[in-house]
Amino acid sequence: MLWLLLLSSYLIGSIPTALIVGKLVYGVDIRDHGSKNPGATNTLRVLGKGSAIIVVLVDIGKGALAAYLPLHFNLDVEPLYFGLMAVVGHCYPIFAGFRGGKAIATTAGTLAVANFPLALIAYVTFFLVIFLTKYVFFGSISVGLSLLIYSFISPQQDFELIFSFFTLFLIYLHRSNIRNLILGIEPKINDKNLINDRIPPKNNNFKM
Repeated sequence: MLWLLLLSSYLIGSIPTALIVGKLVYGVDIRDHGSKNPGATNTLRVLGKGSAIIVVLVDIGKGALAAYLPLHFNLDVEPLYFGLMAVVGHCYPIFAGFRGGKAIATTAGTLAVANFPLALIAYVTFFLVIFLTKYVFFGSISVGLSLLIYSFISPQQDFELIFSFFTLFLIYLHRSNIRNLILGIEPKINDKNLINDRIPPKNNNFKM
């Protein structure tokens, strides 16, 4: 049962939400546009707010559902592990050639179920860092750092090792953003040139 649920968590995470929305509504592979990442940030950049909201909500739901599985089946196992399997599936989805997103929305759903106070700490930090720096990837990496710091200072948590690996994982996932920042080509969220990446839906009467 344990391994079946872990596999199920990975498969839930592997549902490529942004890819599905891009193909169904816009007739495009979002991995060919904008930053080429099939996540919520690039969905906002390329497909617009409506599509981005759908992608965020579904991706959050993937993490939440996976983390809820051991609770539903009354397993004495930390829900965080199941949610993190969904995060791995989101980043390396078997249904999309292992080309996935960068973990942030699915991690939010995972933490909301597994440890809500951690979710609050991580995502208040996320939005604060984005507000201060105007770079989404800084906010994303700060999620891992905030979780890691909290795990060290809280006597009730024993996640130091897993959050250390998770922080390194986030840095690895955002290596292209770090490279772009060094090269001076990483766009800020208020960069007016981002509008040039927007594409219309294949049905012009359908707006998102």
